[in-house]
Amino acid sequence: MQVRIDDIRIGKRVRKDLGDLGPLMESMKKFGLLSPIIVNRDNRLIAGRRRLESARRLGWKTVTVMVVNRESDLERLEMEMEENIQRKEFSPEELAEGYTAMDKYRSPGFFLRIRLWLKDFFRRIFRRFRRR
Repeated sequence: MQVRIDDIRIGKRVRKDLGDLGPLMESMKKFGLLSPIIVNRDNRLIAGRRRLESARRLGWKTVTVMVVNRESDLERLEMEMEENIQRKEFSPEELAEGYTAMDKYRSPGFFLRIRLWLKDFFRRIFRRFRRR
């Protein structure tokens, strides 16, 4: 569900320091909002303050939200804390494996480049024959 950013009420938050939003903003520009912002039925922010501020700075007018039925202050606080605590960073080995895989896609090996070139070459040739 899309909600206007200006309609989301922030209120008192545990996190005071939003940190450097630059990398998150770059990610959001490239891939969009990967995880929805969490609000209650009154559009009161429960989780996603950094994503919300990044969207605002990017000039977005609306964001994707997930609406949850949490009215008590305790439940909202628990959800805010839970979202920020229950994260697990990649291990160094997992990061290395991921970057190696991305590098293979970005810089295919010699034989793969030849295969792709030949495929494109024959596709263009057969396209000419179909036109005649």
